[in-house]
Amino acid sequence: MSWQTYVDEHLMCDVGDGHTLTSAAIIGHDGSVWAKSSSFPNFKPEEITAIIKDFDEPGSLAPTGLHLGGAKYMVIQGEAGAVIRGKKGTGGITVKKTDQAMIFGIYDEPVTPGQCNMVVERLGDYLAEQGL
Repeated sequence: MSWQTYVDEHLMCDVGDGHTLTSAAIIGHDGSVWAKSSSFPNFKPEEITAIIKDFDEPGSLAPTGLHLGGAKYMVIQGEAGAVIRGKKGTGGITVKKTDQAMIFGIYDEPVTPGQCNMVVERLGDYLAEQGL
């Protein structure tokens, strides 16, 4: 299965009532894009570096927020070293770390934080089980 298929079929899937995430991507720890939805924001390398740093040093993003594609998300409760969650207005972001990549999901209402977390973390757990 191609990485793009994981994004198209597993991340940009119907999360309920015909709604989907706003955008999603699978990005390697080095910042390389493995696959992404067409709506995923253009990001700066330093934004990915800061996210990776927060996985290694949980809490490092809390003072400044998580930035992606120029958008700033307030970091909220995640799982240290495994999941980062952020909130921005009526939407937010979930980032799940696997051995080789990060799974990104961005949502806006009516999609809920829980729906985004479930989609992103389920795929992340599956890829981690596969050694990816």
